Amino acid sequence: MEFFPPIIECQGLTKHYGYLCALKDVCLRLPAGRVIGLLGPNGSGKTTLIKILAGLLQPSSGIVTVCQRPIGSDTKAMVSYLPDKMYYANWMKASDLLDLFQDFYQDFRRDRAEAMCATLGIGLKTKIKSMSKGTQEKLQLIVTMARRAHVYLLDEPIAGVDPAAREFILNTIMSNCEPDSTVLISTHLITDVEPILHEAIFLRNGEIVCYDTVEHIREQEGKSLDELFREIFRMNVNYGGMWQC
Repeated sequence: MEFFPPIIECQGLTKHYGYLCALKDVCLRLPAGRVIGLLGPNGSGKTTLIKILAGLLQPSSGIVTVCQRPIGSDTKAMVSYLPDKMYYANWMKASDLLDLFQDFYQDFRRDRAEAMCATLGIGLKTKIKSMSKGTQEKLQLIVTMARRAHVYLLDEPIAGVDPAAREFILNTIMSNCEPDSTVLISTHLITDVEPILHEAIFLRNGEIVCYDTVEHIREQEGKSLDELFREIFRMNVNYGGMWQC
């Protein structure tokens, strides 16, 4: 299946860390307006791929574009990135973080960020260091999703929070992303994210073993994403999905 034009495209993307090959000949064409799961166990290359798309890492070889543009300052302005670790100073107040995003990003919707904080009961004058870990992660998600981005890159957004918080996070993602944007969610918690995904990419040892629509996977395999995930990574098998250059 071809998508024209793809919002994200990778051709022969490879990334080495010394002798370690984190990504090997990755070919992808991802469409706009979709929520896509980037699925795989720890160490499969998910974070490396996301950091390359965010412009934080340089590929060893291959071509990568976002909105038909090579990765650079232009694409960084189009991408809203949620890392898998906290990146802001804990001495800041919630309002300081909102100020920072408002200064850096022209597409930041301050009113929406404040509304989400109010919904969660996060006081704008509350210091981040006094918040629980779960609340800190929600605040980081709020500022990420409050941008009008073309691409949202979310690296393990639900890994460190309880089930109730996961539901809030997924609802926040779905209700705040732009309709024509693409959301790429990296996770190994398949059951939680499966209900919101349109498509899924399975990564193993830096290689794509499956890229297909969730609907087609269910029809063809008669399995949920979680069941297929367990089968692929337990039996070390390849799946005949639609991934290709």
